[in-house]
Amino acid sequence: MRVLLVEDEEGLSQALTEIFKKNKINIDAVLNGTDGLKYAQSQIYDAIILDIMLPGIDGISILRTLREEKNNVPVILLTAKDDISDKVTGLDAGADDYLTKPFSTEELLARVRALTRRKGEMKEEAITFGDLTLSKKNCELQSKNGEAIKLSLKEYQILDLLFENPHQVITKEQLIEKIWGGDSNAEYNNVEVYISFIRKKIENLKVGIRIRTARGIGYSLEDESR
Repeated sequence: MRVLLVEDEEGLSQALTEIFKKNKINIDAVLNGTDGLKYAQSQIYDAIILDIMLPGIDGISILRTLREEKNNVPVILLTAKDDISDKVTGLDAGADDYLTKPFSTEELLARVRALTRRKGEMKEEAITFGDLTLSKKNCELQSKNGEAIKLSLKEYQILDLLFENPHQVITKEQLIEKIWGGDSNAEYNNVEVYISFIRKKIENLKVGIRIRTARGIGYSLEDESR
C-alpha cells in the first residue's frame, strides 16, 4: 500500500510519516497543495490523506480536480474546522472520509485500512496465478504442492503488483514509483536486483510461472507451463 499525505504543518507531517512507516505503510508527504495535486495525479497511490487548508491549492479544489479527472482514489480529509457545513462540502466534493484535528493516529490508520479494504486493496488473503500462489496473509509464495518460501517486504510488494496484472508489462519506472516512491533514490539496478531474488525463489518452487523481461522496458508475469 502507498499513501500520499498532503499536510502543510511540517511537525504533524513528519510525525505521521514516521508512524505510517513503523506500520509498514509506504508514504510520500508534501507540504503544499500545488505539489499535492501533482503527486495525486500520478495515480500511484492507494489512498490520500488531504488537509483542507493548504498553501497553493486548497484541499477541496484538489479533491474536485481529481474527481473531475475520474480519479477515484480514496481520500480522507483533515481539517481544523469542525463545522458541519465544512464536512458536508468535503463529502459532496468526493471525499470518502473526514477527520477533525486533533485526531488519534490509531484512528487515522484504521480508517486508511478500512478504505483500502473497501477498494479491494486487501480483498483476498491470497491470489493465484497458474500453479503459484502469493499469500498476502503470510507474505510468502506457495506452490500447488504445498511448498512455500518467505518473501521480504519489497519482494512481496513487487510480486503483488505483478500478480494483480498478469501478462501485462510493468515498467521499471512504475515499480520504482509504486514500491520505492517517486522521491526515492532507487534506480533501475535496485529493481533488477529484487527481480533476480524473486526469480530464484520462484525457480526453487519448481512451478511453471516465470517473470519475463521486456528488454529496456520492464517485466511481466507469465505462465510457461501452458
